[in-house]
Amino acid sequence: MKGNILTVERTIPVPPAAVFDVVADAGQHTLFDGSGMLQGSPAGPSQRLALGMTFGMNMKLGVRYSTVNRVVEFEENRKVAWKTGPEGTWGHLVGGRVWGYELEPVEGGTRVRESWDITTDHQRVLLKLGNIYWNKTRRDMERSLARLDQLLTSDPAPLG
Repeated sequence: MKGNILTVERTIPVPPAAVFDVVADAGQHTLFDGSGMLQGSPAGPSQRLALGMTFGMNMKLGVRYSTVNRVVEFEENRKVAWKTGPEGTWGHLVGGRVWGYELEPVEGGTRVRESWDITTDHQRVLLKLGNIYWNKTRRDMERSLARLDQLLTSDPAPLG
């Protein structure tokens, strides 16, 4: 396997601002997470991201744990990315992957590109070992974009 960046993309038939409102709100990530690992944000159901901001996520992969994330890229309606991993001593041993979304207006909607960059991750060798985690991550990212599409394009439940 070459490179340390995995990307998947999907065109969703809504404007970039609609997509960005969801992906730039940490509290909404559980609504479209395709991995089943994301258990919510400690800050609650809505937490709008901004450049330099830190936010936490509750996770589960066999056991429950939490992450600390710092927003490293933010361009309104175009791009948001955050680096996952603890600060301090543990930050030199674990974490360092960057998750992000890039949005591009295209005919018929928005091209949404999700990326997982392990270039600076301290565990990148393990994450690529045998491609098992790499392939699982690709599948989960594809599921996330499909769920994001469904979330943004499904008719709301009828009232009454």
